[in-house]
Amino acid sequence: MEPEVFDVVVIGAGPAGEKGANTAALFGKRVAIVEKGSEVGGAVANTGTLPSKTLRETALALSGLRARNLYGVDLSLRREATIADLMHHERTVTANERARIRGYLRILNIQLYQGTAEFVDPHTIRVSNDQSQEGSAPEKLLRAEKILIGTGSSPYRPPEFAFEDTRIHDSDEILALERLPETLAVVGAGVIGSEYACTFAALGTKVDLIDARDALLPFLDVELSNALLAGMQNLGIVFHWGERVTCEAPPEGQLLLTLSSGKTLKTDGLLIAAGRSSNTAELNLKAAGITAGKRGLLTVNASFQTEVPNIYAAGDVIGFPALAATSMEQARVAMCHACDKPYKTEIPNVLPTGIYTIPELSTVGETEESLKNKGVEYVVGRARYDQNARGQIIGDRTGFLKVLFNSSDMKVLGVHVIGEQASELAHIGLIAMLTGSGAELFNTACFNYPTLGDLYKYAAYDAMLKQMALP
Repeated sequence: MEPEVFDVVVIGAGPAGEKGANTAALFGKRVAIVEKGSEVGGAVANTGTLPSKTLRETALALSGLRARNLYGVDLSLRREATIADLMHHERTVTANERARIRGYLRILNIQLYQGTAEFVDPHTIRVSNDQSQEGSAPEKLLRAEKILIGTGSSPYRPPEFAFEDTRIHDSDEILALERLPETLAVVGAGVIGSEYACTFAALGTKVDLIDARDALLPFLDVELSNALLAGMQNLGIVFHWGERVTCEAPPEGQLLLTLSSGKTLKTDGLLIAAGRSSNTAELNLKAAGITAGKRGLLTVNASFQTEVPNIYAAGDVIGFPALAATSMEQARVAMCHACDKPYKTEIPNVLPTGIYTIPELSTVGETEESLKNKGVEYVVGRARYDQNARGQIIGDRTGFLKVLFNSSDMKVLGVHVIGEQASELAHIGLIAMLTGSGAELFNTACFNYPTLGDLYKYAAYDAMLKQMALP
């Protein structure tokens, strides 16, 4: 069988694959993209980011949480409501995202092959069960000078849990529930577990969140972590720290969980959020000369080349930070290098993290704890939503912005936000950090009024006053 020849072949049509393919095509390269799933978009569009965040917005709207805080109005969900009832908007969002991706592939003349990809050698990919065209051969060979692996990741399934039981779910399955559970236990208080715990709690489910650690999202600034903990407890979420779990699953009724402390819990459903594994097992990496690490992770250099220089990898397959936004940027850098175009040569050392819990939070740069460990002198500037006109209008009484400034030159070292629109608000601080700016920028800027952006001015004033008082 003669292979079809391309300049670049991309494996995976998620965020990394899509942006990598688009970048190479914009440089005039002949590009093919291979997608195993029936739809483009990867986990971000189909099972993870967009569906879960859309359900979160639906929960906030239909539960009346926002209205309750603002107007004293208590709306109640129908207890017989199913997840499907709540996902109407999600279906629209997901369909639009799939259509957008397919539209760009067509505009840029990128050939889409739907099937399972595996390496034959470092330059050749076999695509099995190709469904890109009616009557097409069940197998195709694609050959390219450069290859990008962007196959994403899947939820890790600890072997001690019986996932074939319809009451036990991973984070990709949880949105396929037939009805809202009265009670739900979530094992794993990481980002995914915490986000789902908040969403289901907002929908009226009694949620227990179990974790072997002793702190919530310990990579966060401690003040932000504590504020999130209080907000989640306000939703009724019960935390169980320092606990490991075993599960008994009788044929009917509730699951019985036994914690390592000896405590027992009964629950209608169980969500296991134990991290994710890279989707590399089916790629036959050995044929390409690549060796995967723990949980299928691939090792890359600063240009996102694997140990085989013509093969690149980006996104979840290379591990942390494994965010849609960073995956896109990694793929762009990879393809600029692969196509010898100097437009984007590196990933910035300052990257934002948005966490869509309730309340929402976002963080960029250093924390107080990291600055103390490095011995860096800093000044903290704070501004609260309840002292901001826009914050009062939207009814957020607990949100705040915290900006860390270098005490010597007042440049921004870190930004931490919790509250409505936190992931949007953090970008102002991100741009300040990327441009090496500081408190004077916020002092000079004129922000629209009323806006949450104006919080930066008052956080800067707070820090400047504190700096003046320093010896």
